[in-house]
Amino acid sequence: MRRFIVRPEAIEGGRVRFDRDEARHLGRVLRLRPGALVEAADGAGRTFTVCLEALGAREAWGRIVGERAPAAESPCAITLGQAILKGERMAWLIQKATELGVARIVPVETERVVARAAGERAAARQARWARIAREAVKQCGRPVVPVVEAPRPFAEVAAEARRHDAAWLLWEGGGTSLAAAARQAGRACRLLLLVGPEGGFTAGEVALGERHGARVVGLGPRILRAESAGLVAVALCQHLFGDLGADPLTPPSGEMGRSS
Repeated sequence: MRRFIVRPEAIEGGRVRFDRDEARHLGRVLRLRPGALVEAADGAGRTFTVCLEALGAREAWGRIVGERAPAAESPCAITLGQAILKGERMAWLIQKATELGVARIVPVETERVVARAAGERAAARQARWARIAREAVKQCGRPVVPVVEAPRPFAEVAAEARRHDAAWLLWEGGGTSLAAAARQAGRACRLLLLVGPEGGFTAGEVALGERHGARVVGLGPRILRAESAGLVAVALCQHLFGDLGADPLTPPSGEMGRSS
C-alpha cells in the first residue's frame, strides 16, 4: 500500500486532505482512482488507511477507514548538530540521518563552513531540507518526521550540551573513543552529536564545546569525510542505545567493547 505524509491539520472529521504535490502524485504518477486504498501518516506518530474519494489537480480527499498501531521510535533521541556541508552532501546526509532515526537535525554554522546562504535563498534551502526529511520518512516507514531546524551558530548549539544525557563532539584531533564514551554514559536516552564541516572544527570551537560540557570523541584511526562521520556516529549510537540491529540494551559496566 502506498504511503504518504500529510500535515496533522490535513486530518479532520474522519477525512484526509492531500496537498497539490501529493494529489499530482496520486492521480498523474500512480494513476490511482477513487476507491483505492493508501496510507497517510501525520508525521507525529499516527498512520491511517485512507479510501480515496476525490482526486483533483490541486488537492485530493479520502475517507479514513482504519488506523494502524503506531510504530515505535528509537528509545534514543539523537540530535545531530551537523556543520553545513557543500553542495548536495547536506541534503544526502539529512536523508540518511532520517533513515537512521535521528530525532532532530540542526544545521550548524561554524568557522570553516563554506555553504552559507541568506534571505530567500536560505529559506528555500531550509524548505528543501525539510521536504527531504519528509520524503525519507515516507520511504523508510518511520512514524515521525524529524525536526530540521534553521541553521544556527555553533556557540548556540554547543550551549545545549548539558541538556542532554551525553554530548559528544567528533574531532579527528584527539579525544576518547566513542566506545569508551558510551561505556561511561551508561543508559543515554538523549544524545547530542556535534559534527564539523569539510575542514573540521577549529581548536577554538573544540575548546568552546568542551566548556559547555561536550566531550571530544573520535571514531578511529582513519579520517572520515564530514558526511560519513556524522552517519557513522549516529549508526553506532542507535546500535548501542537505540533500535538499530538489535533490541535496545543496557550492557553491564565494562561489557561494551570487551572483545577489543
